[in-house]
Amino acid sequence: MTDTVLETLMLPLDEGMLGLAAGDKALFLRARMGRELRTIPAVVLTCEQSFAPDRDALDQAGYNVVAETDETGFALVLALPTRQRQESRALLARAVKKAAAGGIVLASAPNTEGAKTAETDLDALAGLTGKLSKNKCRVFWATVSPDTINTALLDEWLQLDAPREILEGAYVSRPGIFAWDRIDAASKLLTDNLPETLAGRGADLGCGFGYLARTVLERAPGVAAMDLYEAEKRALDLAEQNLAAFKGKKVLNGIWSDVTKGIEGPYDFIVSNPPFHQTGKADRSDVGQAFIRTAAGGLRSGGTFYMVANRHLPYEATLNDVFGVVEMIADEGGYKVIRAIKRKVK
Repeated sequence: MTDTVLETLMLPLDEGMLGLAAGDKALFLRARMGRELRTIPAVVLTCEQSFAPDRDALDQAGYNVVAETDETGFALVLALPTRQRQESRALLARAVKKAAAGGIVLASAPNTEGAKTAETDLDALAGLTGKLSKNKCRVFWATVSPDTINTALLDEWLQLDAPREILEGAYVSRPGIFAWDRIDAASKLLTDNLPETLAGRGADLGCGFGYLARTVLERAPGVAAMDLYEAEKRALDLAEQNLAAFKGKKVLNGIWSDVTKGIEGPYDFIVSNPPFHQTGKADRSDVGQAFIRTAAGGLRSGGTFYMVANRHLPYEATLNDVFGVVEMIADEGGYKVIRAIKRKVK
């Protein structure tokens, strides 16, 4: 399947519009894998990606991929701005900062996800030198020069997605993380329905900035250990910071991984607010279904899984396939909380 954003991003390179030389160093921020990357030799490309599924795909394809790089002076910096405005602006500012003098910052986004806004932002930051449209996407670029960079704006935007206190200092979070500046209503409903009798070794699948796991540890004194699974390393780093008060009192382990590929264990209990992704206007339930199967595989015999989901998502069939007991224990505000118990091995 063609990645239309990635194809559009590569268009100026495919058409030889950017004047790059063989062997020039390139950096790809928020990189993702696609056959369209063939334009750039893997030997000169550094991919920066903190999201585990994309990291794994790039690594398997032989690309040099890191969570974050301190290196600068790249002849080409590619970026995929997000729809979250603060995160997007910080990404573009970082791209400009990473580029060498005379280097090129090249970015692309879908028209429906803020492409025009991102194009305007790069223009304000460094001055556009070119743009194209294709595949209902935009690609735009700037040649980095001390004469055209708005240094005040650069310094301001570099801090836009920095970690900061939220909820009157109760947590630390940052733009770009799911529900970054609030307690997600679904997670709140789940915690409201968790028993204080949870005990032993547990796990949180998709821990975000740590609200669910921290609430479990605060309310259930019998919990001795928790593993925090999170695909987005930036969120996991925040979760570990938000649970720092429990270090030395409980055994905590942050695991940066794609939960759909399996987890450790066995666990006495697992809690989760699984992500669901949207393609256009259609919800996808396969990610949540994979979380359910992973949870069943990671629990001990008789272990319990507590999950919350949007009411309309079709998870019951999967739950019934892999668990012995499945029951809805709450249905409120468009969300459902389900408790499932793994079959005991005879």
